[in-house]
Amino acid sequence: MGDKRQNNQLRLAFGEEGRSEAPTAPGEGSETLTAKRMIESPASNSEQLMEEVCERENCLRALKRVKSNKGSPGIDGMTVDALTIYLKEHWPAIREQLLSGTYKPQPVRRVEIPKPDGGVRQLGIPTVLDRMVQQAVMQVLQSRWDAGFSEHSHGFRPGRSAHQAVAKAQKYIRAQLQSGLRGD
Repeated sequence: MGDKRQNNQLRLAFGEEGRSEAPTAPGEGSETLTAKRMIESPASNSEQLMEEVCERENCLRALKRVKSNKGSPGIDGMTVDALTIYLKEHWPAIREQLLSGTYKPQPVRRVEIPKPDGGVRQLGIPTVLDRMVQQAVMQVLQSRWDAGFSEHSHGFRPGRSAHQAVAKAQKYIRAQLQSGLRGD
C-alpha cells in the first residue's frame, strides 16, 4: 500500500505533460533561464577566457613581448632566450594547467635596486614563463575591457600616460574658464 501511495504522490507533484522541455517563465522571450545562467556563469566565462589566453596567436604575441622587454631571469634562472625552447617541450602541460586552473606561478626573485638618495628599492622579478602567462592574460582582458573605459581614463592604459592626463585636464580647465568668461 505504501509504494502505491508514494507513486500517486509523485504523479500529482510532477505532471506528465511537458516533461520533455524545461519550463519557461512567461514573457521572457525565446532565451531560456538556463541559457542566461550559462552566459552569466563565472565558470563558463573563465573557461572561455582561458581558452582565449591559451590560443596560439595570443601566446606567440605574449612571448614576443616578453622577449622584447628582455629582463633578468627569475628564481628558476631561465633566460628569455631559453623560454622558447622550454615552451616547445612543456607547452602542452602548461596549457592543461592553465585550462584546469591548476597553474601555479613561481615565487618572485627579490632584488634590491640602489636609489639615488642612498636607499634601496625592492624589485620582484617573476620567472620568464610567469611573465609570458601574465602577458597573455593581460592581452585578452585588455582587449575586452579597454573599449568600455571612458576616453578620459588614462591609468595603466596602452598608449596613454600621466603626462597626457595632466595635459587633458589643463585643456579642460582652460576651456571651462574661457566659457565662463564668455558666459556660455
